[in-house]
Amino acid sequence: MPLMPKRVKHRMVQRGSRKGTAHSGNTLAFGEYGLKALDRAWVKATQIEACRVAMNRNMKRRGKVWLRIFPDKPVSKKPLETRSGKGKGPLDCWVSVILPGAMLFEVDGVTEQLARESLRLAAAKLPIRTMFVKRHG
Repeated sequence: MPLMPKRVKHRMVQRGSRKGTAHSGNTLAFGEYGLKALDRAWVKATQIEACRVAMNRNMKRRGKVWLRIFPDKPVSKKPLETRSGKGKGPLDCWVSVILPGAMLFEVDGVTEQLARESLRLAAAKLPIRTMFVKRHG
């Protein structure tokens, strides 16, 4: 079951703005190592889950992983080859709005080499450029 909110105030929302940089959630808060976004994008719930699985598999369930992003924005999509009009399409997926500088994942309790490799595997699942960061340095 992919990540999604238990309930939302509005079933559908407008696309919104992705301008600017991340002012909150842009520093390491929990772990020793992290993966920071360098681009802006919508990251789907399935992509976040794929990253989580890749990190946990590589770390063999050692250490701890924090997901710093959550898909709380519903995205709707009209079916292919549908004429215009007739309202907004049905819900397609849940996304998380990522701004440059946002901390995506954090890892602790493992060596730097293992953390770097785990976060590299996670970054390969994402549609954006990322950067490995560590707390001391």
